[in-house]
Amino acid sequence: MTRYALISVSDKTGIVDFAKALAAMDTVILSTGGTADLLQKNGIAVTEVADYTGFPEMLDGRVKTLHPKIHGGILARRDLPEHMKALQQYGIDTIDMVVVNLYPFQQTITKADCTLEDAIENIDIGGPAMLRSASKNWKDVAVVCDPADYVDIIAEMQRNNGSLSMETRFQLMVKTFTHTAAYDGAIANYMSSLNADKNHQNRQAYPEILNLQFEKVQDMRYGENPHQSAAFYREKSLPDGALAGYKQFQGKELSYNNIADADAAWECVKSFEEPACVIIKHANPCGVAVGKDLLEAYTKALQTDPQAAFGGIIAFNGELDGRTSEEVSKLFVEVLIAPHFTEEAKAVFNRKKNLRLLEIPLGKQTNNYEMKRVGGGLLVQSADTAKAMADKLKVVTKVAPTQQQIDDMLFAYKIVKFVKSNAIVFCGNGMTLGIGAGQVSRVDSARTATMKAAQAGLSLKDSVVASDAFFPFRDGLDIAAEAGAKAVIQPGGSVRDQEVIDAADEHGIAMAFTAIRHFRH
Repeated sequence: MTRYALISVSDKTGIVDFAKALAAMDTVILSTGGTADLLQKNGIAVTEVADYTGFPEMLDGRVKTLHPKIHGGILARRDLPEHMKALQQYGIDTIDMVVVNLYPFQQTITKADCTLEDAIENIDIGGPAMLRSASKNWKDVAVVCDPADYVDIIAEMQRNNGSLSMETRFQLMVKTFTHTAAYDGAIANYMSSLNADKNHQNRQAYPEILNLQFEKVQDMRYGENPHQSAAFYREKSLPDGALAGYKQFQGKELSYNNIADADAAWECVKSFEEPACVIIKHANPCGVAVGKDLLEAYTKALQTDPQAAFGGIIAFNGELDGRTSEEVSKLFVEVLIAPHFTEEAKAVFNRKKNLRLLEIPLGKQTNNYEMKRVGGGLLVQSADTAKAMADKLKVVTKVAPTQQQIDDMLFAYKIVKFVKSNAIVFCGNGMTLGIGAGQVSRVDSARTATMKAAQAGLSLKDSVVASDAFFPFRDGLDIAAEAGAKAVIQPGGSVRDQEVIDAADEHGIAMAFTAIRHFRH
């Protein structure tokens, strides 16, 4: 029996070699338009779909594969005699493989000058129809939508006399349905994001219908607690430098909490240009520092709260060498993250078999959206990418901060963004000195931060303080000043701002407003 493969691709990567290999296995190739031209130019015998169906392409190519000879040949079940009888009656051959990828809709709509007309012209109709038909009949038809699969498919067919296993066919079908779902989801997202103006050109930041697609990385041993099940998913197209693109070198499988905490560490450490170290425990920084090198940064970060650092997660924003690794290896750590580990560093940590080493490229991108599940719904917001800048600070006290205090305030304000609200962070000399996180009142966070500094034996004399939101009363600022702080950075915006400014003036300390709040619930 003659074997037929229908090939019609927008992304032509690898298609010539793939088609040549199919032709060498006595496969008749049906094709259309630019794909057919490319294959013919490369010496591959091709039957044009229009010649095969006896019906010409029309409407600028919008109608070419939507024909019973195509979809009948794809959808007919070989195990049903009535299906095969119908094919014979109408002179339809079975099509055994469908190789299709779709018009570049997503690439088109990312262009700044994309119009609604451009988007519509890049909506594929025949392609998804053929892919879905082939996927529905996966036991009889191999469906291929990803050029990355060409080599493995040909290798398996060459080993098995031109056939593919049911397991391979099933996996190809699953991939194809997810591919067409993502394609349709992108179209729905785009169309529902267009404002209701007469030209339908202005896009909203948040579409009326939000379709998301993630692929499973792993089932997890358990979730946040042992009685909860869990799985880890990642985006199909990862942002540059995202945690989900990690490469693990050693250690046990990551847990639910490991991944959540590792993300907090990685996002924080990425925000620094100079060599930096971030230590995380239960999603909160318990030590952050910068230094002339990573060893100095680690040594300073560890001083903030050595007790909390035990069993924590540590992230660096540079290559980890053997010397720094020897120091880090003295502490029990769950996960260690860096853009790169030297061979000497790997050798050091190889002595700790359960320690997870994660290597992640140091990209600066963040997620487009942050999401939080609620009962029956989903909260979606843009990522918190706002940064306090020296030239945008508004000094509101009689005493102005020195340049060193401004540097320390900006350092502290980078960190406070990653501390659970209410957040108070004392800093000095490029390191955290005391961190108050997640308290129900700001004054309690201030007390906690001073207590943690005292426990670590760190002086708060001449320190700076960052608050993630305004001080609602003067009491939190009074505690900071009494502890030795000489400068404060906060958003401002309270009805009692003047009360807090007056308190700062009483204490003779400098205070600057950023107008940027960093709540992190």
